[in-house]
Amino acid sequence: MKPTRILLGLIKLFIVALFVAVLFDTNPVLPFVTLIVLSCIVPMPKNALMSVVLETWARYIIERFWKDNAFLKNTFDDSDNVLSGRIVHIPQPGSKPAVVKNRAVFPGTAVRRSDTDVVYALDEYSTDPTHIPNIDAIHLSYSKQDSVMGDHMAVLNETVADDLLLKWATNAVIVKTTGVAVAPITGQTGNRKGFPHTDLQKLMIRMNVDKVPKQDRYILIDDNMFDSFYTSLSDTNAKDFSRYADAENGIVGKLHGFHIMTRASVIAFANAGTVKALGAALGATDHLASLAWHKNSLATAIGDMKLFQNSNDALYYGDVHSALVMAGGRVRREDGLGIYAIVQDNAA
Repeated sequence: MKPTRILLGLIKLFIVALFVAVLFDTNPVLPFVTLIVLSCIVPMPKNALMSVVLETWARYIIERFWKDNAFLKNTFDDSDNVLSGRIVHIPQPGSKPAVVKNRAVFPGTAVRRSDTDVVYALDEYSTDPTHIPNIDAIHLSYSKQDSVMGDHMAVLNETVADDLLLKWATNAVIVKTTGVAVAPITGQTGNRKGFPHTDLQKLMIRMNVDKVPKQDRYILIDDNMFDSFYTSLSDTNAKDFSRYADAENGIVGKLHGFHIMTRASVIAFANAGTVKALGAALGATDHLASLAWHKNSLATAIGDMKLFQNSNDALYYGDVHSALVMAGGRVRREDGLGIYAIVQDNAA
């Protein structure tokens, strides 16, 4: 029985070593040997390895989330302001003081500034559990675990990001596209007006008039709209555009003062001008949209990220895995200023 325990212990240590090796891009031999030495010196408490595995996966979840959603890095991060794990308060400054030219009346009248705050709650996003039968667990490797958790994280990341985009778009100023007619995509009927770069130029002026700061402006363009945007660029514009590409941070280029990113889908609006609900299919009269914003106009908060794991579950005759993320966001200003939706218009 003792040799069997030793063998199982070595297998567990090797699994943890593989986690560490993949996360820190190193050879698994060094962490494996280190863990063996430590286990000989320090007695290993019961379930200690399980907590190490869960903590390792928690770090993996966080890193994977930000990697898959690079555009979220270009918003104001409220993650450190989450209260009780669920609530975020955003202070809203009161009215600015008046200015008097050549003041002749003294003393001046003191006016108390009345500040308010905007509150938003984090939502809980959780995956349905995945059951790994015992016959699979016998040969369980990191690649198998990564495959399972990869599925969970992929769907979590997409759902959380989709929902955040919807939350922001609800308060967005709508700007219609004015380009030449483009064919509808699957689900739509009738042509839509394309999104030429001149529409982004007009939006730049619109944001200047709205006194949105000129630095740190971003736009997330739907891939289906990006084709007409890119083809509208002249050779000079295309050269200027691609000069600022930053693949590591998801930036495909820069033009008219905007850092430009793309995504397979951003948001959609119904013909009545309302944002389509999370997970709703694209309808015949719906319109694709892209979002433009200033970095300090949008708030994102990520709370707890957890992996749940039942090993050797007696009811399932194997292992059960699931994941959970707490996340939320909104437009930071109460008046909604600083967020714009570029929505397809109907083409004749």
